[in-house]
Amino acid sequence: MKSDFDCVIVGAGIAGMTAAIYLKRSNVNVLILDNDAPGGLLNKISVIENYPGFTSISGPDLAYKIYEQVTNLGVEIRYGKVIDIKDYQVITDLETINTKKVILAIGRKARKLENTNNLKNVSYCALCDANLYKNKTVAIVGYSNSALEEALYLSNICQKVIIIARGSGLNGENVTIEKIKNKENIEIQLDCVIKTLNSNDNILYKIITNKGEFTVDGMFVSIGYEPNTEFLKNINKDNGYIIVNDKMQTNVDYIYACGDIIKKDIYQLTTAVSEATVAAINVKKTLY
Repeated sequence: MKSDFDCVIVGAGIAGMTAAIYLKRSNVNVLILDNDAPGGLLNKISVIENYPGFTSISGPDLAYKIYEQVTNLGVEIRYGKVIDIKDYQVITDLETINTKKVILAIGRKARKLENTNNLKNVSYCALCDANLYKNKTVAIVGYSNSALEEALYLSNICQKVIIIARGSGLNGENVTIEKIKNKENIEIQLDCVIKTLNSNDNILYKIITNKGEFTVDGMFVSIGYEPNTEFLKNINKDNGYIIVNDKMQTNVDYIYACGDIIKKDIYQLTTAVSEATVAAINVKKTLY
């Protein structure tokens, strides 16, 4: 079969770019496809302190370093939204690309909070929008480690940060929780459930919960993620997450998957890099 590429990687996050590095260094003709900026969710992380080699680095800085490595190797990156994959073809909203192998590394998207779609001052990215609320009062909904890290980032810019947590405790790393507790401008509301969001002209101004009412200038949401796999029709999934074997291969023999898009127990940058390495090496083994 004549192919435009030996392998097309769908997704330019840390997993997709890692796979591209391994394949390009093995002289595989590889393409990265994405419809967003390289780095994916890395671009929304204010600080990373558990990635080997860096005591502390911002998500965008780490994304750019990996992107530089990819482009220095001469990996081609194209932009477009993938709408289907079938018969050794990757179909986007702009073109159809022939390929021998596909690696899916699409990652996940932020889970939306109900009844917030029309609210102009509700954000899902503290790094992106915190400066809009400088010296103002904001709430952040969520109690995972990601939510706590966003709360810390907001606390350095906003006058007050209110953590609205459904759980009975904060579900994060001990060092992060200690930082939260030592911040005087962070208020923690546990076992707190949102009842109503009051708005005027699509601007949220009050959050009514079972613990009371909170007047805010804006609200940030960090309640987890869900996979971007709606367009994949013939690939086995569990609650949207792709099922792979130990070679990162799906039930479709020429399609592999890695990173946050797959069904697994641990979702970390380091596990995404590991899975991308496994996928790339196994793609290389089966190409020639």
